[in-house]
Amino acid sequence: MRTLSIMLVAVLLLVAPARAATPLDYTRTTLEQARVIVAGSQTHNEKLAALSTLFSKFLDTDEMGREALGPHWSSFTPDQQQEFLGLFRELLQRTYVQKLLLFENPNFVYAGEQSTGAGAVVDTKIVTPRDQFDVTYRLKPEGDTWMATSITVEDVSLTANLGSQLNDLLSRMSVDDVLTLMRRKYGNASGEAQS
Repeated sequence: MRTLSIMLVAVLLLVAPARAATPLDYTRTTLEQARVIVAGSQTHNEKLAALSTLFSKFLDTDEMGREALGPHWSSFTPDQQQEFLGLFRELLQRTYVQKLLLFENPNFVYAGEQSTGAGAVVDTKIVTPRDQFDVTYRLKPEGDTWMATSITVEDVSLTANLGSQLNDLLSRMSVDDVLTLMRRKYGNASGEAQS
């Protein structure tokens, strides 16, 4: 009976899900994969596509989009909100990914992790042969992974920066006009957000 109990415990340990990575470990894994892509020999467009795929599993662009719209969110219909989130995802990924591709041989330094109760903050640095930039990620748990809900580069929030631009547009244009503009810049020929 004792042997059976030991075998049962051993089997349960083997089939139990692996413990989720810490926010710092998950961020490190994602950024190291990004570093390999940036340093690779693919074309610029191939790197953009690979980085966009990688960061689609790391960036919670829906939460960032709602935050960027702030009080304007309620002036969008549910259909407009969904379209906006798809276009915003493309905008944010392009903005973040394009900035990452500007760095020559980037290395990442992982300065630390702080728990925030419902999530965590991970402090990193992008280090290049000529400069370094502080980058902070605010993360929330998502199953066995972590999703970044905010990115701050040198104390400037990407979400707040894009939100300021959207606020300026929405003070001069209608919601439909802003969506049309975003469609032209970040959507395909049919007007749907590119994936």
